[in-house]
Amino acid sequence: MKKDMIGEGRSQMSNAKFDEFISISRKLNDINIVPLLIGSVGLEIVTETSWDAQDVDILVPGDKRGWEVPPELSIYNWDKVINIMESMGYNLINLHEHEFSKEGLSVAFGIIDTLPDFAGIQLDELELHQIEEITYYLLTPEQYLSIYESSSKDSYRANKNNNKDSRKIEFLKSMVYTD
Repeated sequence: MKKDMIGEGRSQMSNAKFDEFISISRKLNDINIVPLLIGSVGLEIVTETSWDAQDVDILVPGDKRGWEVPPELSIYNWDKVINIMESMGYNLINLHEHEFSKEGLSVAFGIIDTLPDFAGIQLDELELHQIEEITYYLLTPEQYLSIYESSSKDSYRANKNNNKDSRKIEFLKSMVYTD
């Protein structure tokens, strides 16, 4: 499914982290990568609610085995992704997490191909969006709920996030089950 975001929800355009995602997406599209915006920034766009996003999380094609593969091999075209991020002024700060930083903003990449096994989200069910010729994916509220419920079972994430995920899960349940 493809949605044109031009003229839709103008408040989305004022989100600086979303704007940065769009800038990165433009360059990823140039090398035939359609990224998925995930995490709190994506959740803010989808729910039109502030989640105090601290960073930008992006999923791109890669090896569905995820952590089982060496980090420099797990994301397809990783060398091109590094070149794009460096051309935009980012520095790679954590290879294992595929994390870059620029002026206090962190951007981390993950593997879109892990979604079916991790959260039961089929890639052909992702919604394709477009802003001015730039294409990217966003999750639906139902898909976000699946992601956060799966993530909440991960003890590392549960301890790291101080139960922020549980607040998101409750919000998403009320959004999904009342429609």
